[in-house]
Amino acid sequence: MGDRATGALLGLAIGDALGRDTEFSEVGLIAWQWPDWRQLPLPSRALVTDDTQMMLALARGLRTALARGPLTPLRLERPVREEFVDWWRSPGNNRAPGMTCLRSCRRLSTPERRWQTATDIGSKGCGANMRVAPLGLVRELTAAQLSGAAQLQSALTHGHPTALAAADLTAYAVRRLAGGLPPAGLPAELRAYAVAHRGHYDAFWLGDLADRAQDPSAEAFAARGWDECLAVLDRLDAALAAPDVEADPCLATGEGWIAEEALATGLLCFLLLPDDPVAAVRRAAYSSGDSDSIACLTGAFAGAHLGAAAWPADWVERIEHRDELLEFGALWD
Repeated sequence: MGDRATGALLGLAIGDALGRDTEFSEVGLIAWQWPDWRQLPLPSRALVTDDTQMMLALARGLRTALARGPLTPLRLERPVREEFVDWWRSPGNNRAPGMTCLRSCRRLSTPERRWQTATDIGSKGCGANMRVAPLGLVRELTAAQLSGAAQLQSALTHGHPTALAAADLTAYAVRRLAGGLPPAGLPAELRAYAVAHRGHYDAFWLGDLADRAQDPSAEAFAARGWDECLAVLDRLDAALAAPDVEADPCLATGEGWIAEEALATGLLCFLLLPDDPVAAVRRAAYSSGDSDSIACLTGAFAGAHLGAAAWPADWVERIEHRDELLEFGALWD
């Protein structure tokens, strides 16, 4: 299947647009308008939120970086930083953006400021892992480049070690699904990946970021993030052991406002319905938490698994930024 990158990017935007109108609403309130989650409609004007906007900013910066040569920290940081600041300044940045991204991008707009002093070292909001999918779709990246770049793009705005680890896991999940890994094998792969990386601090990509935290060492800083991700993977395993597609997924793995919970709840919705991508993103968007971010992650996982054909043609036709999404999909397919 040669169109998994296209499928992942379309799925991310479709999930985002589905969840745009349900974010901040409890399931009971959503049910007043749409009693059956299986019938949740994609709005006729399928507008996205800051989640897709920032994913596209990362994609543009990544494309520029790769055109300049093999991916390195400086080669990635410069264009991605520029794209993030452009997003922050854009009049289109009016889709309820996260405060961490706004504050960090404002600090990044000072050219002489090192990014390590611009990031929010205490934030593990989901704003970094909901945008990381493009990195998992670039086949030529080595494992070290994928991990380091996923963490660096997070660290530009969200410097908490759990934000770094969750972004790394999200990119890795997209890569493995796009490479053909059966969904049932994904939780064990993610756990093994987290255990293998626990305590490893990649100074080549992150520089002295850990020095700004209160951990006794850089290794302890990294381990703190991976341990929180391993804990939420335990919750994911428990939810999958007793699957309940009718229940609000946030009750099992969290509401998704923080990075590790967004990852786990997005994964839960995908893994409950791995062969029904439309139902998966509807289930994700019909939730009580950060519905657009959860659904955009679910859509990215489902599209990476099933390709572009996963999504109804009329949904693709009206999704905002369709042409640019298809352009990046073609580039990385």
